[in-house]
Amino acid sequence: MKTHPRVGPLAAKAAGAPLLDVDALLDDRGTHIIVCCGSGGVGKTTTSAALALRAAERGRKVVVLTIDPARRLAQSMGIEQLDNTPRPVRELPSETAGSLDAMMLDMKRTFDEVVESQASPEKARQILSNPFYVALSSSFAGTQEYMAMEKLGQLYRDAHVAGAGGEDGRYDLIVVDTPPSRSALDFLDAPERLSSFLDGRFIRLMLAPARGPARLMSAGFNLVTGALTKVLGGQILRDLQTFVAALDTVFGGFRQRAQQTYALLQADETAFLVVAAPEPDAMREAAYFVERLSGDRMPLRGLVVNRSTLPDTAAGDRLSAAAAEATAERLDAQLGDDAAVTVGLLRLHADRALLIERQDQLHTRFAAAHPHVATAIVPALAGDVHDLDGLREIGALLSGT
Repeated sequence: MKTHPRVGPLAAKAAGAPLLDVDALLDDRGTHIIVCCGSGGVGKTTTSAALALRAAERGRKVVVLTIDPARRLAQSMGIEQLDNTPRPVRELPSETAGSLDAMMLDMKRTFDEVVESQASPEKARQILSNPFYVALSSSFAGTQEYMAMEKLGQLYRDAHVAGAGGEDGRYDLIVVDTPPSRSALDFLDAPERLSSFLDGRFIRLMLAPARGPARLMSAGFNLVTGALTKVLGGQILRDLQTFVAALDTVFGGFRQRAQQTYALLQADETAFLVVAAPEPDAMREAAYFVERLSGDRMPLRGLVVNRSTLPDTAAGDRLSAAAAEATAERLDAQLGDDAAVTVGLLRLHADRALLIERQDQLHTRFAAAHPHVATAIVPALAGDVHDLDGLREIGALLSGT
């Protein structure tokens, strides 16, 4: 395996931030869940996969759950296709003490699993074929976040049911790759949003026939249902009432489990990592994530800044952008075409040095605003990560080894 200088930690230290010790996090047997969150396009999926692979090769029993629909995770791990079932990554070295499974959240399938586990076979068939259920489970706003909570809870229960503390369970570490953009934290609101939906006035109105005898139904309810029947039609209204009754009877358990999962996310055994890129928008989003996690008392462990341009001190990157550009201008004026190659190299260096200076300013500004957030700054690679060796390299860079 390649060895790397401790570029990430050293760069973080230079920016004034405490160092994120990734290997200590992965080796901590008290850490059972790592959640990678951040805006889109910053490398969350790759970071999640690299952390999971490194943890497995250091002896952990790991499952990585991606909620991002991108296919890169499957490709990089040598798995033909990811779905709602954990698939083993088989190309690990024979001496690997741990194990690694990977999966991608299937929102509809997870919703169906909830129904099938909570209802009788006949009742489940009625719910699964209900047109309102089909629409909700496939495309309703927020369903992905609800189901992410459900799947994380399922994985945690599967991981720890076999033994106290999970020693004999299927997994001892779950790595979660969240959706892109600020919606990545919507799953933190899932229990409350679901509770509000189930406890809403319209839902209670639709449940009135199921919760009490017809003689107790008010004239007002009859007027409402009569109006809805005219607008929607009798069959659609019956389908709606059947669906709402199913929500009340079947998904009350989900609401409780979602609240339990929320509490799990606040527990000491969970670690949140915010992933960013050295760009103004991405760093602003990272600050938002840090503040939101802190406000919700979620255990933030650190910040990962991917694809950073770092100075190569051995190559003389101490020459500033301004000095390089001034030298290029002077040579171009004095020697013209005779110095074209040198002038071109100096201007390339000036562009790179200016980029480094801008990124350093972003890192320093973030560290000043959030002085207690441990940080790892990961250099940009020459190409895309498309296999296990690439993920290992990312893992080594994350840990600074």
